[in-house]
Amino acid sequence: MRRSHGAGVALKAHKMNPHAILLGIVILLGSMTLSPEVHAKDAQSPRRGTDMHLGVVTCAGNTCHGATTPSRDSRVQQNEFLVWHREDKHAKAYTVLFKKEAQRIARNLGLEAAHKEKLCLDCHTDHVSSSQRGKRFQIDDGVGCEACHGGGEHYLGPHVSGMRSHAENVQSGLYPTDDPEARAELCLDCHLGTQDQFATHKIMGAGHPRLSFELDTFTHLEPAHFKLDADYGKRKAAFSPVKVWAIGQVIAAERFINLFLAPELKTSGLLPELGFFDCHACHRPIKKPKWTARDSLDLPPGSIHLNDANLLMLRCLLGRVAPKLGDRLFQGIRALHQATWVSLTEAHKAAEQLRPPLREARIAIVQRDFTREDLRALVLALVAGGARGEFNDYGGAEQAAMALAALADALRAAAAITPQQLEKLTAALKDIDTVLENENAYDPDRLVVSLKSIETALK
Repeated sequence: MRRSHGAGVALKAHKMNPHAILLGIVILLGSMTLSPEVHAKDAQSPRRGTDMHLGVVTCAGNTCHGATTPSRDSRVQQNEFLVWHREDKHAKAYTVLFKKEAQRIARNLGLEAAHKEKLCLDCHTDHVSSSQRGKRFQIDDGVGCEACHGGGEHYLGPHVSGMRSHAENVQSGLYPTDDPEARAELCLDCHLGTQDQFATHKIMGAGHPRLSFELDTFTHLEPAHFKLDADYGKRKAAFSPVKVWAIGQVIAAERFINLFLAPELKTSGLLPELGFFDCHACHRPIKKPKWTARDSLDLPPGSIHLNDANLLMLRCLLGRVAPKLGDRLFQGIRALHQATWVSLTEAHKAAEQLRPPLREARIAIVQRDFTREDLRALVLALVAGGARGEFNDYGGAEQAAMALAALADALRAAAAITPQQLEKLTAALKDIDTVLENENAYDPDRLVVSLKSIETALK
């Protein structure tokens, strides 16, 4: 099931993902284990590496990745450049900075021009230092090949020869985007942030859109420029969508807590950095106040709270993967929320307490071989979470919807659902899409109705 976002970052589930059938096999077998040379922990982010970036044009030859149509004889499609250039939003990331909206944001922040500012260029381009830019490098290429795959100074030549393995190319500087841990760490640099690259409340107050990200969904939002076939599985690692989703959730949760604790993002004023808090806890129509209790918050009416959408997904995940660990995490989440109403110091103490269970969760999820039974159980766990009010906030509901779309793909690919059940599940996902279409008019009661129809469908 191919997934895409519409206006307001609403989830839309439509035609089947072309990779789903092959991935269904992977779901039942678990994931292939990466060799030590390509493990995420050993990979250096392209944005923090020291290798020269040679420019998009060096990858765009018609005998490399610049063909006009996919190749039938090559193990790669060879038209990757055109797919990126014509269809991938990353290719337009720089030109966005010239739009009226970007200009207005820059003015509000007291900046000269968005397309000249490091604050904007760090995420809207492959913004490496001038000493790392090759003769054919162009900043206006936006988020190009080397922004994700790493500077080509050392790996490009051997890569073109086709005589070296993927692991050997990674050792020469190619970033292992096939590994979901590495991919999550890379994507989150911009889609959530780093200590020196974060969409603060000031930036969003100036007009920048709210950030939202889920690894598996966003992987499929952009057109694939690779063939996930048997040869790909031999050369690299193939992971199921559910595994990618699960790994993405735990790494996003870890990143959120680490950023919350980062000294660079602490404020000295009356308020903490509000970029960590749930936007809709404050930004909702005043004429229609609506507050409902949430078990994992245990906060009084009128409370603003941290954006815990990824932590909520993790609770549902661990309820299946490691229940006792899930209980520990749940208690830690509640303690964190309650500590924010005591002091920032106490909130940081509570956040520190979440680090050990999050590390354990990452290990448990990476090692998990997800089965058909897991898929069904995770869907029902999300439904149960909605029924008890965990997704009353838009951010949590949005993450739940993306998770359900990924799980629906997996159930279909694994032939773990009947055609009749699939029809009902698809209808329920469309209802959820409608519920989430306008984030300013989100009604959690309507979401619960749609979630219960999923439960009925699976029975």
